Amino acid sequence: MDVSQYLEIFLDESREHLQNLNKQILQLEQEPDNMDVINEIFRAAHSLKGMAGTMGYKRMQTLTHDMENVFSEVRSGNIKIQSNMIDILFQCLDALEGYVGNIQESQDEGTNDNEAIIKMLNDCIKPSEGGAEAAAPAEEAKEEKKAEAPAGAGWAKIHLDSTQQKVITEASEQGKHVYGIDVKVQESCVLKAARAFLVFKAIEENGEILISEPSAQDIEDEKFDFDFSLVVVTEDTLENTLTAVKSVSEIEGATGKEVTAADFSGEKEEAKEEAKTEEAPAATNAPVPAATTAPAAPAGSAAPAKTDAGKKQASKPVVGRTVRVDIEKLDVLMNLVSELIIAKNSLEAAATSSKEGSSDNSAINEQLEYLESITTNLHESVMKVRMVPIESVVSKFPRMVRDLSKKLDKKMELYMSGEDTEMDRTVVDEIGDPLMHLIRNSADHGLEPEDVRRQRGKDPVGSIFLDAYQEGNNVVIEVRDDGNGIDVEAVRAKAIERGTITPEQAQTMEDKDIINLLFLPSFSTAKKITDVSGRGVGLDVVRSKIESLSGEVEVKSKLGEGSTWTIRLPLTLAIVQALMVVVGEEKYAISLGSIQTIEDVRTEDIKLVQNKEVINLRGNVIPLVRLSQVLDLENPKEDEESMVVVIVKKGDKYAGLVVDELIGQQEIVIKSMGTYINKNKIISGATILGDGEVALILDANALI
Repeated sequence: MDVSQYLEIFLDESREHLQNLNKQILQLEQEPDNMDVINEIFRAAHSLKGMAGTMGYKRMQTLTHDMENVFSEVRSGNIKIQSNMIDILFQCLDALEGYVGNIQESQDEGTNDNEAIIKMLNDCIKPSEGGAEAAAPAEEAKEEKKAEAPAGAGWAKIHLDSTQQKVITEASEQGKHVYGIDVKVQESCVLKAARAFLVFKAIEENGEILISEPSAQDIEDEKFDFDFSLVVVTEDTLENTLTAVKSVSEIEGATGKEVTAADFSGEKEEAKEEAKTEEAPAATNAPVPAATTAPAAPAGSAAPAKTDAGKKQASKPVVGRTVRVDIEKLDVLMNLVSELIIAKNSLEAAATSSKEGSSDNSAINEQLEYLESITTNLHESVMKVRMVPIESVVSKFPRMVRDLSKKLDKKMELYMSGEDTEMDRTVVDEIGDPLMHLIRNSADHGLEPEDVRRQRGKDPVGSIFLDAYQEGNNVVIEVRDDGNGIDVEAVRAKAIERGTITPEQAQTMEDKDIINLLFLPSFSTAKKITDVSGRGVGLDVVRSKIESLSGEVEVKSKLGEGSTWTIRLPLTLAIVQALMVVVGEEKYAISLGSIQTIEDVRTEDIKLVQNKEVINLRGNVIPLVRLSQVLDLENPKEDEESMVVVIVKKGDKYAGLVVDELIGQQEIVIKSMGTYINKNKIISGATILGDGEVALILDANALI
């Protein structure tokens, strides 16, 4: 079977399972006896094993199979979760992420068998081998019990409601057979849900499944061990029906008996009766035959897709190039596109009438307003479709902080809020590394050692906070710690030692300017190089990455109390509100997000400070940037008495951009310039105007 077409599904769902495993194993470390968590880890490992097996990735399948074995023993109570097992499980996750990374790059899982990790997993099970002698009689007793049990003991426990009992009675009266059938799947089976589905399909060739235990939904979700029971209505013989079931590969066996309504247990409490009656309609839903296109198996269970799958799909993010979208959002988009077509037809009709002289422009203007309303709604809807929670990025950080705590021998906790804050898919994919750098810096050089914290009267367990929230058209992400803060004097001394600044400059520079030196490439105050990071290592990467996303990063710090790193990012990179301006004879766009005010400045109010032009605006000294000079354009208006100045802000810094004319506010679609002018930082992209002309988009951050 060619599985390459399912590779993207496999990668997306593998990462979802790994993300879930990370979260569950962290919780397991805190609650080692939580059976819900243990069962969830078992299911996730089992699903990964099934997916890897379907795709032919044997090494990945073997590793997840051994993880599953460990949790099978934990579930049965043979072994208890120990602290060393948590470390081993995290090593398993790292190995699995390695396999997934290799598969993404080359469609091959690589050659690493991870034998050392597999040995450690198997060693976790060995302590239970002491009870091997006792296990043998238990197995014999089990076999004996199995032999004693009557054929159909499983189906006999199924409770039928009155409707189902009536169906059985009517089937018998019509000369049809009703069979109670028990099916056993081999324990070595990788995709037991898929095998169960094939059993359903084999029976439905000549009959109908009245009810299954567990329900069809539970079987689809692999919420069953290795056996299930069915009540079947058919005109075929019992022998032929059982033969059809046994013909499915990896089915260990099947037993059955012809039954009547009286053969089923009907004595139930009233409450259970009602619950079962409600459950019955779902149970009668046998898996839909459409799922016979089984290669879509990477869902782990390889079970059939339900007609309400769209509703079941959560809005949880998937790492990769795909976004899962609620069906209702697609309905809204579809309706808006329909409206757009109607508006286009109306506009064409109004234009035709206008040409024929039978109408004035009011009809066209009315349709244009209608069209504008639709396109605005369409824009908002498409943005919502592109938006995903940042959870996919931040979910890996608790595990990272746990590992850093052990590596650095410091006690620390990570507190996160706002994981459900949504951003554009393309932005979310890019912010992982900058945030990781900041958290590692806080852990390594922000938080003090435990003894120092005690001396300072602090909690011996350091705290790192990651908070995300929406602010207007931006998303703000803060990384803060209650550590030592940034030693400004140490940064100042290091800068002088490296020759970054002169001693004279150092004396006149404010603390915030000194702190900003940390964002220079390879600037670090670390006393020693570690494999974690020093405060400053990688901060140039953080700034360049954030600025490439049209965002900004700033830091505030208080010595002895801690630091706060604040990242501001646009909600979306695709469509923005912009101010259109004219410089020389060219049109340019400036994002409204960075604009504070627009001022009319008299030429006589311009002053010189250190030979640079500034204005005093309501008590603030703001430097001027003449765009005509920066962009190398002829400016015929240089000698006029006043000028238009657009005041822009980046963090706590301001600048005044001198333009020739204002065109007005406009919604623009940003087009990337690719590699054509990537060295020119002040141009962040281009847009196509209504008349077909191209206007460049100015990056206010870079200009400041």
